[in-house]
Amino acid sequence: MQISGRNAIVTGASRGIGRATALRLASLGANIAVIYSGNEAAAAETVEKCIGLGVKAKAYRCDVSSAEETKNAVQEIRKDFGSVEILVNNAGITKDGLIAFMKEEDFDRVIDVNLKGAFNMIRNTAALMLRSKCGRIVNISSVSGIMGNAGQANYSASKAGVIGLTKSVARELASKGITCNAVAPGFIETDMTRDIPAEDNPLLSSIPLGHMGKAEDVADAVAFLVSSDYITGEILKVDGGIAM
Repeated sequence: MQISGRNAIVTGASRGIGRATALRLASLGANIAVIYSGNEAAAAETVEKCIGLGVKAKAYRCDVSSAEETKNAVQEIRKDFGSVEILVNNAGITKDGLIAFMKEEDFDRVIDVNLKGAFNMIRNTAALMLRSKCGRIVNISSVSGIMGNAGQANYSASKAGVIGLTKSVARELASKGITCNAVAPGFIETDMTRDIPAEDNPLLSSIPLGHMGKAEDVADAVAFLVSSDYITGEILKVDGGIAM
């Protein structure tokens, strides 16, 4: 699919992978609806950067775990942009802890944002894509959802769920010209990983390429999947080989 001139929603786009993805799609000519949950100034900065690339962009505050808020946000985006052809579900949180000590509310909140949030956004944008008879959905999963990760039962479960959601949506919407794929990042340099020490770290030494990836690496993978007409239901790992 030609990205230029299309309208894209990117959730969690105020920073990190979401911002890098919004800027990558904007550089290819897509108009960007920036979904953010709390940091209005950071979201405004993403919007400004996108506009600087010559496209239309606007920010919308929305808790994607809320069915009502996602419905309202998508309705506002439709009024402002007219249509939606691209959805990138990037919004996500972590609340790590060992399973024996993990609070129920921490498990529920991570599932609600990371998995239910993706469901809410897909449900509310699918009808717009069906009208256009084309659409590209890319969900940001994680290698933790493929391999599991100690201390991240909630996060790994949510990201494994995103993979199942991706494959089901891909099967359901394929006949309508809509693809659905996922990108599974490994250790990427973002706010979530900034406290991981670089020296003598067993996590980093387990990466065959020997270093963390950048948000732009994930953004490039998203752009590739959005532009493809014949890939659906796939999980593209961007992990330096850690989950090979």
